Amino acid sequence: MQLAIENIIVVSGLTKSVPNGADSLVILHDISFAVRPGETLAVVGASGSGKSTLLALLAGLDTPSGGRVQIAGEDLYALDEDGRAALRGRLTGFVFQSFQLMPHLNALENVMLPLELAGRKDAEAVARETLNRVGLGQRLRHYPKHLSGGEQQRVAVARAFAPRPKILFADEPTGNLDTITGATIIDLLFELNRELGTTLVLVTHDDNIAARCSRHIRLASGKIESDTVT
Repeated sequence: MQLAIENIIVVSGLTKSVPNGADSLVILHDISFAVRPGETLAVVGASGSGKSTLLALLAGLDTPSGGRVQIAGEDLYALDEDGRAALRGRLTGFVFQSFQLMPHLNALENVMLPLELAGRKDAEAVARETLNRVGLGQRLRHYPKHLSGGEQQRVAVARAFAPRPKILFADEPTGNLDTITGATIIDLLFELNRELGTTLVLVTHDDNIAARCSRHIRLASGKIESDTVT
């Protein structure tokens, strides 16, 4: 019980394998660690080491072959799919490399969506405020196809942070952006982390981005190779 109180994420013996002909391909094997509230954690490693799979399992977007993930004391995989979705909506946000905006919704509507799903009566006001915070106050009515890649990712960041999540998961959030735009997005993530106390779990191949995090977990062949605090 002490772990669940002191740590917002607790991972125990997490394993993921998929069928591979007559055998199974093990993507993650016996992963265990805990994350404190407000911590900034970079998950790094070579391509194919299991980084994105781990992030998807932490967020409840995939199901493990074994082990447990506790989010704020709740056993994520003891919940059914609807329960996991409800927990995500209540506690987490996610920023993807590919933005994942709804193309038929404008910037304001995209940011309002998770707030409306949570039943927030102030969805529009909060969405406007958050878009202003990320520098898009003049682009509220623009649709994704009319926004640059950097602007789309700003909308995605605003959508993730608008519900004030306890945890933000980010999977290569600068992967589709040029260097300067990517640096701006990373600055924004860390600013919001500091201001709101949001726990940030970030998958990246960029050592400069990882260096800004207070802790690094390096994966190799689906196992934790190192876990260091800076």
